Amino acid sequence: MAVIRLHLPAAADPDSAGTGAGSPPDRSYDIICGRGILDQVGDRLTAAGVRRAVVVSDAAVAASHARRVSESLAARGIQVIPVEIPSGEASKSLSEAGRVWGILAERAVDRSTHIVAVGGGVVGDLAGFVAATFARGIPVWQVPTTLVAQVDSAIGGKTGINLPAGKNLVGAFWQPSGVFSDIDTLATLPNREYLSGLAEVVKYGMIFDPGFFAWLEAHAAELVDRSPEPLAHAVERSAALKAAVVERDEREITGARAALNYGHTFAHAFETAAGYGRLLHGEAVAIGMSCAARLAADMGRIAADIPGRQDAILTSLGLPISLAGVGPLAADELLAIMARDKKSVGGRLRFVLPSRIGAVDLVADVDEPLVRRVLAG
Repeated sequence: MAVIRLHLPAAADPDSAGTGAGSPPDRSYDIICGRGILDQVGDRLTAAGVRRAVVVSDAAVAASHARRVSESLAARGIQVIPVEIPSGEASKSLSEAGRVWGILAERAVDRSTHIVAVGGGVVGDLAGFVAATFARGIPVWQVPTTLVAQVDSAIGGKTGINLPAGKNLVGAFWQPSGVFSDIDTLATLPNREYLSGLAEVVKYGMIFDPGFFAWLEAHAAELVDRSPEPLAHAVERSAALKAAVVERDEREITGARAALNYGHTFAHAFETAAGYGRLLHGEAVAIGMSCAARLAADMGRIAADIPGRQDAILTSLGLPISLAGVGPLAADELLAIMARDKKSVGGRLRFVLPSRIGAVDLVADVDEPLVRRVLAG
């Protein structure tokens, strides 16, 4: 088991700390990675003084992982309120958030109650957003059960819901009280969903750690096979890299955290234009990273061999690098969606682009014809 401590400065107002009324202003928390972690959630929340918890999960894990978490909580005398949401990206919606808010109101949830989000990125984002907004903020614990959530979305306090105009356009920064990443849960993932999560793992090597990128090249086959030791290393290293950048730039003010959006400007446009759910998030990110690397090469920012090297590792991990399986998406529509991206300023396109393996920059005022050429393949 690995424990990664994410250090954040104390909040002046305890109610703005994401830890609930009456709790200490220190917002630092542990990311616990390992095997058999689900059965420890009750012990750890009891130690934190939790007496009542709303367990939010999606339908896919309600009877399995969420049930184990609920049993762990109940065994320690914590009252459990289960809330199930439909599986899939469509649940990251205002209507679903409203439904959950309504349940919390009906059950007289107050700021001494904690939310426990069990599931993938959709559950974590939605439950986190509900926690950030209900009663002006109640504590949330993340229990990610998908690879993409364990290495990325459950860490760092970004929460949000989608609008028809784009992904994650409504949300809040709301740090969890802790993250429990049980690697055993990854064995239950459908293969397509598991492989999708590996895109975010490759992202960390591309943006921060060339040594990790080389390690991924050497261990791709083992990761595809879900070999426990390589998988544990990939999750732990990714989580540590994510924690380090969140510590430096929690709210994307300095630009350091923007690096985590490598490939995502393209990816979010693909997901929106194709219709939520047609592409898994990691699949869209893989295609987006391929586009970003080719754009960087066309701009003379990186050596010509880097896009091919990145494409090779993505392909070896069973990930797509083009929209061939999705069908044509209109460049005009994609560009309009990108102009609404949170990294854009005044409609001017900005992309996170590599300068080499292990380093990226936020690049402003990218010429539209170059982007169109990349989109055309």
